[in-house]
Amino acid sequence: MLQLLNSIAYALFILAMGYYFITNLQWYSYKLNRVLFHHTKTWWHFAYFLVPYALYMFVDSVSDYSFVVVIGYLVVLYFWYKGLDKPLVFTGRVKRFIAAMLLFAIFIAVAFKHFAVVIPIFLAFAISVFIEKMLFNGFKVKAEKKIASMDGMKVVGITASYGKTSIKNYVEHLLKAKYKTYATQRSVNTLGGVMIDVNNDLPHDTEVYVVEMGARGEGDIAEISTFVNPHYVVVGKIGSAHIEYFKTMENIRNTKMEILKTDRLEQAFIHESAMVKPESNVHIFGEKANLDIRSNVPAPEFIIEDVEATLESTSFTLNGVRYSASILGAFNAMNLAAAVLVAKELGLTDEQIQKQLSTLKPVDHRLQRIDAGGKVILDDSFNGNIDGMMASFDLATTYEGRKVVITPGLVEVDDALNVQVAQRANEVFDVVVVTGDLNYAIFKEHVDAEKLVKLATKGEMEAMLIEQTRVGDLILFANDAPSFV
Repeated sequence: MLQLLNSIAYALFILAMGYYFITNLQWYSYKLNRVLFHHTKTWWHFAYFLVPYALYMFVDSVSDYSFVVVIGYLVVLYFWYKGLDKPLVFTGRVKRFIAAMLLFAIFIAVAFKHFAVVIPIFLAFAISVFIEKMLFNGFKVKAEKKIASMDGMKVVGITASYGKTSIKNYVEHLLKAKYKTYATQRSVNTLGGVMIDVNNDLPHDTEVYVVEMGARGEGDIAEISTFVNPHYVVVGKIGSAHIEYFKTMENIRNTKMEILKTDRLEQAFIHESAMVKPESNVHIFGEKANLDIRSNVPAPEFIIEDVEATLESTSFTLNGVRYSASILGAFNAMNLAAAVLVAKELGLTDEQIQKQLSTLKPVDHRLQRIDAGGKVILDDSFNGNIDGMMASFDLATTYEGRKVVITPGLVEVDDALNVQVAQRANEVFDVVVVTGDLNYAIFKEHVDAEKLVKLATKGEMEAMLIEQTRVGDLILFANDAPSFV
């Protein structure tokens, strides 16, 4: 009876351990080195993997009661799972991993009379990597053939440290005035994501394909750019996002400029923060406010000035022409200007551009205004960069009533930037709610104690909002971090 109980317990244990392992891999794009060395909660690996494994192996070696360890582990892992806001998605890759893990476990148990745990998991991971590489190559060939068959289609490539998705959506919306335009969906910006987008969703009659390109390491953008070969390129603001992966700003700039690795570049519009020299088909755009502090960098050919941001709209002047859109945040003047430059290059008139701007909707969760229950809510939960956050704080200062900010701070940046965020939040807001532990110590040091509220889990959000906010408040959701960070 004990032997049967322990066999069942073993099966449950390896499934639970595998679930934890593949969930973390999925969060970090199936990059094992990122799970091991860039996870912001590395103590999870000890609490939910290493310690349970060591305890299970020890008890199994000295007694017949290893099932007790498994029961305890399942309870602990259940509460871990309940606290997640981004649980595992059972994709084909995940299903193949689980199947391979179980097959390896059964083989080792039958052939060697040993209930192995870690070996089947890592063998399944190795097999998964091999299978996915084969499938990936097949998807890539198919996507390349589809793009090659669409001779008349123009491709616009977009990258930036901040605002890639916004620029992409703005470009798509403006160009719809003249072309059949399609853009990569949501925040898809990896080579694999773009390939799937091309194979499954890109309409065959598309005249302009707008492609967002992201990176967590050198070479990532070069892969996408050489794959879609953009005719037009936009590089938005470059900053310290993901600095822990790139180590230096120079590496970030070099990686973003990989977008120019295309065989058919016609025109490129590059933000001044890239610090590149203009060429005949490479144009620099930037803010007039930076002209006086710029050193050893050519002045922009396209200058953004007279930016006016309110809780209703953002207006700016680009080379003498005034533009306005119902998009919030002064930083969006740069994103809108980039879209205007592409639109003009592709033949839209100022009248067409102005008309399209008048119907432009904000990108969901990026300074999206919602009026509800007598409160003004600014949902900026998908905007996790220092410029965007500071601009949202500045925007909040224009509101005359009580102001509340809910934020985890910034993720994957150095502490100095979060110190800036905390200090500015203390100046602007009446209540500062910090979600999670990641940056709480910094906020505790720089925010007045009577203003500071800690939200341990998102499950407490509703009760906190009832307790801490009231009719007439402005509530800013500034950035959002999943529970695993």
